[in-house]
Amino acid sequence: MYTFTPLLTVWACIVTAQVPAPSPALPHDKAAVNVEHVSFAADDGGLIYADLYGASDRGVVLAHGGRFTKESWQPQAQSLARAGFRVLAFDFRGFGKSHGPGDSDMYTAPVQLDVLAAVRYLRNQGAKTVAVMGGSFGGAAAADASIASKPGEIDRLILLAAEGNGPPERIKAPLSIIVARDDANDAGLRLPRIRAWFDKVPQPKELIVLDGSAHAQFLFQTDQADRVMKEVLRFLSGTELPSVKPHSVDRP
Repeated sequence: MYTFTPLLTVWACIVTAQVPAPSPALPHDKAAVNVEHVSFAADDGGLIYADLYGASDRGVVLAHGGRFTKESWQPQAQSLARAGFRVLAFDFRGFGKSHGPGDSDMYTAPVQLDVLAAVRYLRNQGAKTVAVMGGSFGGAAAADASIASKPGEIDRLILLAAEGNGPPERIKAPLSIIVARDDANDAGLRLPRIRAWFDKVPQPKELIVLDGSAHAQFLFQTDQADRVMKEVLRFLSGTELPSVKPHSVDRP
């Protein structure tokens, strides 16, 4: 029986990934997993709507980016559910039907409470472990949720081209950040800012730098989609992070 083995304390690993062509190994051709539509309350009274995939006791929460909604995660949620996870993709307050205090401005709304509400929903539904993956805006919210969480609430944290708003030293879960090297906005390249934040996060952690410029969830719309999902599944599977001193290495 599968057990979610905590990562051992290791050196941080910064990985430069040269991405091959999409692999046929991922189960794209399998039957779709049924989706259940659910809702739950956040601590401040917000009402969050979500899509629930699968029936495992290993939970994964998916937190969308600012240009997306919960439906954007459907291909990844299906892949994760087929891999043996119970997946909850939710709409932040102010998106879809979700609503709550502060929802008129997503940048000032207490969206970390929405992430925590999703984590606690899966826990209440019987999940023994819960990981969180967030893209961009949703990644920042996921990181802030880790900071605000109780010890052990969030077992693993995956950020797609994101860093938290709160102190990185207070991240409570093993961390994986995936970002494209040339991903940029009006302020310039995102990688230097993400790397500076990452450097202060407690171990264990990894930073995976991909070739290209696709931002966060947009990586799943490129020929790197399968590679990103393989990295996600590897991290969620409990594989230990490489025990190496911080430096750039090529992923085989």
